Amino acid sequence: MSEPDSTPKSTADEPWPVRVVSQKVGAWIAKLGWVWVDGQVAQISRRPGSAVVFLTLRDPSADLSLTVTAHRDVLDAGAPELAEGARVTLHAKPEFYPARGTLSLRADEIRQVGLGELLARLDRLKKLLAAEGLFARERKRRLPFLPRRIGLITGRASAAERDVLMNTRRRWPAVDIKVYNVPVQGPTAVPQIIEALKVLDGDESVDVIVIARGGGSVEDLLPFSDEALCRAVFAARTPVVSAIGHETDTPLLDYVADLRASTPTDAAKRIVPDLAEERQLIDVARRRIERSLLTLIEREEHRIEQWRSRPSLARPELLVDQRAADVTALRERAVRNLEHRLRRADDDLRHTLARLRALSPAATLQRGYAIVHREDGHVVRAATEVKIDDIVRVRLAEGELHATIKESE
Repeated sequence: MSEPDSTPKSTADEPWPVRVVSQKVGAWIAKLGWVWVDGQVAQISRRPGSAVVFLTLRDPSADLSLTVTAHRDVLDAGAPELAEGARVTLHAKPEFYPARGTLSLRADEIRQVGLGELLARLDRLKKLLAAEGLFARERKRRLPFLPRRIGLITGRASAAERDVLMNTRRRWPAVDIKVYNVPVQGPTAVPQIIEALKVLDGDESVDVIVIARGGGSVEDLLPFSDEALCRAVFAARTPVVSAIGHETDTPLLDYVADLRASTPTDAAKRIVPDLAEERQLIDVARRRIERSLLTLIEREEHRIEQWRSRPSLARPELLVDQRAADVTALRERAVRNLEHRLRRADDDLRHTLARLRALSPAATLQRGYAIVHREDGHVVRAATEVKIDDIVRVRLAEGELHATIKESE
């Protein structure tokens, strides 16, 4: 068990001296003990006449580094051909130097990671990312047909940059490309590529991002299989195209990206349409439309000619004449029917009038008969209906007589 710390607490009235703080920091770091560390060698310093070798060990996925000191024999025994950019695994103990206020690692064993081990690590990482769904086809986004602006992440003045710019502008001269130059290999590549991706992904005007490199060895392409970069591409809002010009080996970036292009030139062909081809397609479509319109016009003209050849349109007055003849015939028939009905009605009326006259009392009066009325207007039909001295009115065919009833002698 560690001895209890007898140093009083630091306060504003009783602060710790710098030496005390340095001693405590050194003590805390010493508690970590010996550890195995994995990293990439950014710099090697072998001083003539010195038995100590200084290394700068950088994290491939972050902009962090530590200084490593080792005896020359340790380096020669574990990694005699060690060069800058190589991946190493070393056994070291963190040490804090109070005089300079610096932290470094003191290594007693250094192992250079070989190609086989690197590939094995990449295979394990590939399986891990695949299990998490970073390679899933259904989450990949389609590229826009004609992006407003293309973000390009590549090495400065590289062949990849030239191929992408030249081929995209050849296919679509008005294309707008925002280039972000970064190291594409070495210990600083991954952090700067991730930073460039973050900047371009935050630009609302960028519709697609291309990460391009013109090929290289397995070691040169390691940054494009870095876990941090793969996760950054997966989390990006903007579609990402991987355009690493490699042959047999496939970096993990190809699996995570929304589109994999075999080369930077292939990426240029797949992110923008070809202006000449589009014009040709437009010409073909225009000719197809023209043919369709001409066919439609010809068909409608033929239909109009058929309509015009019909009698109703060729000689429309015939229809009017026919209807006028029909109206005249109907009128004449109506007149004939009306005259016939009037004559028949006139005959019926004369016959009825003759019968009426024959049955009329006036006709009877014409034959010498008379009608006798009492004073109250009652027609006398029998002698018993009147009395002596009654005054009666005798209606004749012409005129009337008034008489008084007398007793017969």
